[in-house]
Amino acid sequence: MARAFESLGCVVIDSDAEVRVALERPDVRAELARWWGPAVLAPDGSVNRKAVASIVFTNEAERKRLEGLIHPLLRRNRAQVIEAASGRGGDVPAVILDAPLLFEAGLVGECDAVVFVDSPREMRVERVRSSRGWEASELDRREKSQAPLEEKRRLADYVIQNDADESALRARTAAVFERIMSGR
Repeated sequence: MARAFESLGCVVIDSDAEVRVALERPDVRAELARWWGPAVLAPDGSVNRKAVASIVFTNEAERKRLEGLIHPLLRRNRAQVIEAASGRGGDVPAVILDAPLLFEAGLVGECDAVVFVDSPREMRVERVRSSRGWEASELDRREKSQAPLEEKRRLADYVIQNDADESALRARTAAVFERIMSGR
């Protein structure tokens, strides 16, 4: 969906990508190693994201601790991206915040509209299997650490069904974007 918004001229802030960048900051790597030991670092000194995931997706207190470290960094970066996009005037119709933890991180107040992208479970499992190598159990574990999908769907201003091909998703995204921009 983010690519669909980009094709409409929007600037997209990919929160997952921003987290990956934040995890590679030397100060963040050092803090993670201090908290959880050297096993959270790969032999090359980068963060072993699988090791971190095994900690934070089984222990809510540790997940919140990590979020307390990472979320302020993401907030600063979002503000910079939004400011730069605003400086481009009419070139950028909107800034899209692609954030799986939008509700959990309290980011709804930063948004003019919330769009929930809904996909059947089987499609979500297949997508994470092919893109990230996860099994269904890993997806389930991560989804359980978030607000329930039904709640996200209910709280969203718009819902886009992502149950077809890329062309259908682009068309659905464009239709929702037009409704948002026209205030409908």
